[in-house]
Amino acid sequence: MPPTPHTFPVRVYYEDTDFSGVVYHASYLRFMERGRTELLRSLGIDQRAAFSSESPFGFAVRGMNIEFLKAASMDDVLTVETTLAQLGGASLELAQRILRGHDVLVTALVRVAYVSQGRAARMPDFVRKKLAQP
Repeated sequence: MPPTPHTFPVRVYYEDTDFSGVVYHASYLRFMERGRTELLRSLGIDQRAAFSSESPFGFAVRGMNIEFLKAASMDDVLTVETTLAQLGGASLELAQRILRGHDVLVTALVRVAYVSQGRAARMPDFVRKKLAQP
């Protein structure tokens, strides 16, 4: 992965907020999922094609440590940053941050398992090489 984080912009809509107009905590999970998906797409890993390939595979979140530091509100424009923190044989860890300008709103360390045929499996070399490319 590039040394700089992959970035993905997100605008906060009414549907992302709670009754007070503040982003509902679960919405941040959706924002981070979009960031991870766009990171894979930018590396040439098409998830739809992966699901329907001869040897179907995907990625499943195994765990997440998350810190909610500041709140976002409706119409805020946020940036989701995603960086590879660790690459293992059958899993990876991604560090993610959600920012509003320079303010860090949310940080997370996401553990993701490579899954093939419904089970965790060792990543093939072509997937590891894409994830590890500089």
